[in-house]
Amino acid sequence: MQATATGGTADVRDMMVGVGRHWGWVLTFGILSVLLGIAVLVWPKGTVVVVATFLGAYLLVSGIFQIVNAFTANELSGGFRWLIGISGLLSFLLGMFAFRSLAHSVAILVLLIGFSWMIRGFAQLIDAIGDKTLPARGWQIFSGILGIVAAFVVLIYPAPSLWALTLVAGIWLIVLGIAEIMGAFAVRRLAAA
Repeated sequence: MQATATGGTADVRDMMVGVGRHWGWVLTFGILSVLLGIAVLVWPKGTVVVVATFLGAYLLVSGIFQIVNAFTANELSGGFRWLIGISGLLSFLLGMFAFRSLAHSVAILVLLIGFSWMIRGFAQLIDAIGDKTLPARGWQIFSGILGIVAAFVVLIYPAPSLWALTLVAGIWLIVLGIAEIMGAFAVRRLAAA
């Protein structure tokens, strides 16, 4: 029993020393997160444009890969291949639509955020209602309802919601970066000890 406890302490010590050697990476990621958060807050419109453009490119490329996969994946059933092909075609068309104009890209971004929150909220709500043994079941139900309400707000008020999400993302990146910077110095001190 004593050897296990000592071995566990040695493992934690070795891990801290290993992380401590690379504290500079954690510090770098923290600084980059803070700088990115400041950039998002200073240039919110530019941030939305960049994200919407990447989304359009992602939809276009993933659509092409799904279409190719639908024709080449012989191990999949015919029905599943059809679904992959239809999904790929829709993704490709959305990507093309997104590149028609910046407004289309931003509209697709907002719709994807809204519908993904709605689907996740409904899934979480149904899971929490159906599983009586789920830990923190009340919070899971509340979180599901909150996700559905947030989705409706995003879909009904897309422009204000998108700017609010951009603001929250910028603040979150700054807070995350500061926490990473503080964590880097804490890890460095612990590893040195």
